Amino acid sequence: MRKLLKHVAVALIRELIRHCRWRKIDWRKLFFAGAVMSIAGVVLPTLLFTYRRNIWFLPSLVNDSSHQSLNGSVHLSNNLRETRSERFQLLSTAPSVSFNSSTEAKGRHRVSRRRRKRRRRSKIDDGPQVITPPPRRTVSPRLQVEILESFIPLLLFLFHFTCERYLRSLSPDESLLYAKKEIEHAPAVDNDDDSYLYAPVFRNVSIFERSCELMEMILKVYIYPDGEKPIFHEPHLLGIYASEGWFMKLLEADREFVTQDPEKAHLFYLPYSSRQLELALYVPNSHNLRPLSIFIRDYVNMIAAKYPFWNRTHGSDHFLVACHDWGPYTTSAHKELRNNTIKAVCNADLSENFIAGKDVSLPETAIRNPGRPLRYIGRGNRVSQRPILAFFAGNMHGRVRPKLLKYWHNKEEDMKIYGPLPIRVSRNMTYIQHMKSSKYCICPMGYEVNSPRIVEAIYYECVPVIIADNFVLPFNEVLDWNAFSVVVAEKDIPKLKEILLAIPLRRYLKMQINVKMVQKHFLWNPRPMRYDLFHMILHSIWFNRLNQIQISQD
Repeated sequence: MRKLLKHVAVALIRELIRHCRWRKIDWRKLFFAGAVMSIAGVVLPTLLFTYRRNIWFLPSLVNDSSHQSLNGSVHLSNNLRETRSERFQLLSTAPSVSFNSSTEAKGRHRVSRRRRKRRRRSKIDDGPQVITPPPRRTVSPRLQVEILESFIPLLLFLFHFTCERYLRSLSPDESLLYAKKEIEHAPAVDNDDDSYLYAPVFRNVSIFERSCELMEMILKVYIYPDGEKPIFHEPHLLGIYASEGWFMKLLEADREFVTQDPEKAHLFYLPYSSRQLELALYVPNSHNLRPLSIFIRDYVNMIAAKYPFWNRTHGSDHFLVACHDWGPYTTSAHKELRNNTIKAVCNADLSENFIAGKDVSLPETAIRNPGRPLRYIGRGNRVSQRPILAFFAGNMHGRVRPKLLKYWHNKEEDMKIYGPLPIRVSRNMTYIQHMKSSKYCICPMGYEVNSPRIVEAIYYECVPVIIADNFVLPFNEVLDWNAFSVVVAEKDIPKLKEILLAIPLRRYLKMQINVKMVQKHFLWNPRPMRYDLFHMILHSIWFNRLNQIQISQD
């Protein structure tokens, strides 16, 4: 028991040192934490350790004046003898009537038998009787452990509550600096008991989990109220560009991360939709994107003139979310917006001004039903029911897809590579059934590097094969894509089947399991859940913002 208490105390002290390592100590907060732990130190021993009863009641026959002698023994024989003698005298003086000799003999026999029994009892009672106190009542070790375990969550809650209150008292820059140092020194976490976070799909699950904890404790986002609909504050929730709209919708309805006080904000959101911008301003077939970038340039200049926050950091703590192919081009007319702002974009192409480590690769998700975004997501078949080695069907645009068809269309029976899925084929097996029945789903780039097929393959538990040079994969800073996907260079398309067949069955089975486990991180929930797609996008923005902070060597 003492070892367990010692272990808990050491753990709490280590946690306190770890939280206070990079801070100036606020003695009022520290005094409050010490008071909480002191109260717990008084209450716990009271409940855990042994106790005694001080008052014991003796039988009513014992005379109060003769309870206990000097040697601790209680004498009851005198009182009992006097009581018995009084009873015998009363019986002997009572009148008796004799009916006959036999009746008298029987009566005398009964009386003598009773007297013998009383004598035997009196001989037993004559000796001094020592009343031993009842045994000391103790709390069993098992109960002690249960009580201690029931108090540990309370202590941890009070401790984290104190830490969170203290973090709220820091300035935004101080709290970000603290978070960056905490993440760099994140302790190793054993995730065997945490079935929700599956370590093999992460680069470092300990860093990711610690970063998410700090984000939930610290991060506050300010959304600029400026801008008129439909370009601003009107999310587009349908189609392949719906990621930006769903993020806008969920963030503007959020109460955990959003703040109304810009002085407390760590990040500032520019709430415009690149898809709505294209629908409102682009002239079809004009091939002129200049009006879109000028419109956003004027909006940012208005924000910088109206608020002091843009000029304070030159836009480095501001971010935008754009899934349309033209999203990066909308920032081209404003130098600070293009170079400093965190851009969460689906077109995460290193050759087109995407800065790895600052910008965020946004997953491209095809939403068919805005009211029920999870409706068409289903489980795939078992491995034994996937006879197709590789499958692709789609429109022929971009530089990669025509090359894919050139080498693999109607070349191999187990390589189902099409352009648009033929009607005669779809009558027997739909597009989704093809994905569910394939071991690998080919995800080549189109006009741009990203494709909704990557997320669709994950939804149907088909290992994605990504063919797109210079493409930064979504959440690449935390997810290990090698654990659940295959990346093939564009020049290796002629060797595609050879590459896939060279993958051992054991490795493929692991990748297929990992695809199932990573699926939950790519889901749009109508109400955000921890570690879902909304939180993953926000975490990538938070994580890349921390990467920009410089820590002094002092």
